[in-house]
Amino acid sequence: MLATVETNLLEEECLRIMAFASGLSNDETYACMLASWQAGDGVLPLDFGLAKEDFNQLLMTHFPGLAQTLFDMPVRYSDQQRDDEREDVLQLLLSYRVVRPAAEFESASWMANIVAMACQGQDHLWQDLGLWSRDQLSQLMLHNFPALAAKNVNNMKWKKFIYKQLCITEGIYTCRAPSCEVCADYDNCFA
Repeated sequence: MLATVETNLLEEECLRIMAFASGLSNDETYACMLASWQAGDGVLPLDFGLAKEDFNQLLMTHFPGLAQTLFDMPVRYSDQQRDDEREDVLQLLLSYRVVRPAAEFESASWMANIVAMACQGQDHLWQDLGLWSRDQLSQLMLHNFPALAAKNVNNMKWKKFIYKQLCITEGIYTCRAPSCEVCADYDNCFA
């Protein structure tokens, strides 16, 4: 019963935030993340890990008028010892972000920063982002980083997939199995 009540409250808050939506494609994703964030879900730090000016611009772009109605946000801090790792993930995502139209490019840039920050969490990426399902994360990836998402042909879990792409970029192949299909850890990596 408690989970249902919490889910209903998150949905209500998401709908309240969406009432301010500007009609851009990432509006609903950001609204779900904001609702979850206010409830203390996910791992995103203050301002989603963006510079305060960028976070305010995100709100003004996607939800004009919302900033005055937000509750106090929970303060969480990222693991600064992993900043190099976060930067590597960020650069990978930025290299695959959508480029047109301009508003989508800017939104995808913010999303790249937010996803890179959430990759530092210890749970599934969709949970670390404060999303409500893996399907939402898949849509986020397809919309913001379509060429990267297209490479995930076997439906690998997104955080593992992103890190695997980093390893491939660096020429590092740590898997002992000759292919994913015969690996003993297959179920840990794929949905």
